[in-house]
Amino acid sequence: MTSKKGQNWRIEAEIDRAREEGNWKRVIELADQLRTLCPGNECLSNFLGGEARLENFLEQTPPVDVNVAKAKSGLAEAKRYLLLAANEKDKQAPVALDAQLLLGKLHYAMGMYTESLTHYEEAELQSLTEKQLPNRSLRIVAESFAIKGLCLEKLPPTSKSKYKIAEWHSQMIKCFESAADITLVYLQEQDKVTSQQPNGTLPTNTGTIGSSSPQASSHSTKHMGPILETAILRAPQIHLQAGNIQASIDCYRKLLMALETSATQSLRLSLSRQLAEILLRGMRQINYTPPEPPASSVSTRKGTSATESPWKPKKYSGFNLFVPKNVYEEIILLLFISEAMAVRDAVLSISPEFKEARVRAFGNATAVYDLLTVVVVRWNQVELLNESFERAMKFSHKETYVWTQWALCLISLKKYIQAHGVLKRVIKLASQKVMPCLLATRLCYEHLNLIQQGIDWSQTALQRETANSQGLLSRCHLYIGLGYSILCSRATIKEDKKEYTSLVLEHYSKAQQADPNDHLAEYYLAYEYASNRQIAEAISHIKVALSLRAEHIPSLHLFTLLLTAQKQYKEAADLIKSIRLEYPDNFNILYVQANLELYIGQYDEALTTIKELFSLWRLLYEEETNVEVPEPQSEKRSESRSIYQMYSSEMSEKDSSSVHGQSLTASRVEQAFSEVASSMSTFVPKPGPQKAWLLQMQVWLLLAEVFLATNQDNEAVLAIQEASNIFPMSHLVMYTRGLLHEYKKEYEEAKQCYLNATAINPTHVKSLQHLGLVYMHLEMHQSAEKTLKDAARIDPLSFETWYNLGKVLMAKKEPSEASECFETALQIEASEPILPIYTLPITFE
Repeated sequence: MTSKKGQNWRIEAEIDRAREEGNWKRVIELADQLRTLCPGNECLSNFLGGEARLENFLEQTPPVDVNVAKAKSGLAEAKRYLLLAANEKDKQAPVALDAQLLLGKLHYAMGMYTESLTHYEEAELQSLTEKQLPNRSLRIVAESFAIKGLCLEKLPPTSKSKYKIAEWHSQMIKCFESAADITLVYLQEQDKVTSQQPNGTLPTNTGTIGSSSPQASSHSTKHMGPILETAILRAPQIHLQAGNIQASIDCYRKLLMALETSATQSLRLSLSRQLAEILLRGMRQINYTPPEPPASSVSTRKGTSATESPWKPKKYSGFNLFVPKNVYEEIILLLFISEAMAVRDAVLSISPEFKEARVRAFGNATAVYDLLTVVVVRWNQVELLNESFERAMKFSHKETYVWTQWALCLISLKKYIQAHGVLKRVIKLASQKVMPCLLATRLCYEHLNLIQQGIDWSQTALQRETANSQGLLSRCHLYIGLGYSILCSRATIKEDKKEYTSLVLEHYSKAQQADPNDHLAEYYLAYEYASNRQIAEAISHIKVALSLRAEHIPSLHLFTLLLTAQKQYKEAADLIKSIRLEYPDNFNILYVQANLELYIGQYDEALTTIKELFSLWRLLYEEETNVEVPEPQSEKRSESRSIYQMYSSEMSEKDSSSVHGQSLTASRVEQAFSEVASSMSTFVPKPGPQKAWLLQMQVWLLLAEVFLATNQDNEAVLAIQEASNIFPMSHLVMYTRGLLHEYKKEYEEAKQCYLNATAINPTHVKSLQHLGLVYMHLEMHQSAEKTLKDAARIDPLSFETWYNLGKVLMAKKEPSEASECFETALQIEASEPILPIYTLPITFE
């Protein structure tokens, strides 16, 4: 008899082990043995047989809507066993209770939601005592709460009473919240059991990047199942659907503060990403409340010792846990946690059998990167994004999307050479896409001074667009035309200029025909006609451009210069005033206004405008030049704060992108000279972004010109000195110092200053013009004539060059040639704007 009793204990112990392991076929065999050996345990045998058949079926056929028909036929036997066990209430109450709970699950799988709720009512699910339970019982209870919530969701109240609806909603939420808590307790207990078993290990690969096989991660989630996963995710989603954002946030926080388990590792990625998205989108609708700091009464790394309900999961605690203090910290923290998990779960193997897992993991990672992009770009922390994309490269070998995002990130950080290399990779990966080619073109034109390579990229874009239309035909022709326009501005041979001009107008016209509503095509047509002094045609096109996009700053800028070319100075001044009403902090327009006032002799007004320029400079740049701040992170950006590219070059590559393309070379020479000067003298470059200081230098030099025009040479000296303190080796500083010496009739000193300026920038036309005059005053007529002819080759449409050449030829007693030069100067001056057309920056917007 003792032997029989011991055999029963052995079978029951083996049953418990098989149930915990989910070995349901073995449970069925052992239940049959138990029925044979101990007829008095028939109720338990019925329960085990029904449970095992139910779980075995649901493992193969998950309880979803499409499987309802299969469940109705496939669960008949399991239902019969469970009903037998549930009816034995007086004999074995715990078994009967579990049978009722499993019958609720069974009827849910069969799509019989009302019957499922009935079984939960009979089991008095909501009134169960919160006490320590075996792991299998914890799972049954957790699934029961989840299924009851799902059934309530399927069966909303028929009554329109607000009280009934609120009661139903409250009951449903409570079910899901209880299900989530008990599920986490169950999973934590499962990990504890696993770690206590011989050779029991838990996945701890959080420090690794990706895996060659996704098998390990899928194994760790075998205890979860669709019902428990729903139990964890559903409550915050329902709060969100009901518009209760704060309650949803609280739910997510509670779930994420629970100790992580091997089964929830991948799920936590979704939770943290979803919470970050809600915080990002929903903070305008609620007042942000930081998460409450966790209990710190325990010095251990994990867990809490507080006497809480056994149905509440253990949470992280300790003294060194980081708690966000504002919404920005919380979002960034969540996204970096999400990224760490996404990188950890990435599948590095490219074997075909892992394709589905690889695509799923990559989708999770890109969703996180998209949110990170939105956040860090908004808060000007692009460097963080760059580090993330560098990590992503380990599992994005042929993923065009990530490579493209990385290229854009590098452009934002002004790492243009590296960005160009990445774009080459994108172009190779996306062999049919047009946009990467256009991005590479823009990079070559705007930052790298690789004009011919930019034209080649845009030609490639045109070929791809022709083969597979992507709606970018106009942009392809526009970018090709822009490249030839830059080459035209650099050409010194008349035939080359003529050929380039023909190609420019051809492609701009094709761009306009391909998209008649594109304001950029009209703008660049106007630009090209204006450059060739066809003012009437230019005005016609710029008016069309402004009718298509009235707020386009470069078009307004060009229109202002065209009005001055027609000598309509009052109209130009009125237009500037109206532009400034809309864009009061636009440096471009304010600088044009100061030059206009200087040109027409309104010196007091010019001084007032220059004061405004200094005030605007302080508003836009003083803060970032006070301390050493990396330029990409400190730059202020807005359409109305575009960086003006004046008629000369500036040192930064971004600001040398005017269509007059020789400026970049001069900028690099100036930078090299400045470095030499810095090493040989006490000169120290100004802190912060150099382009901001270069803008200030330009304003000081303009002020010096106004002082010279008003015979205030002492004040002009001080202004030039201020400019020299910023950038002593600028050809503009040397040119303006030459103007000062020329004003004082100190021609030898003026000559040396102009020679220094042209040594740095041989294409600076104004220096060549004044150098020719100085040579004339020094009676070096041959040198004067040669210098001015060089200036005419560089820019044949500057009337000052021809006028000065006429004066030189008169001094040489060549009146007929001088007369032709004066006549040419008179014709050109009739359409001369106050600033050259090429001072307009390249624009792609």
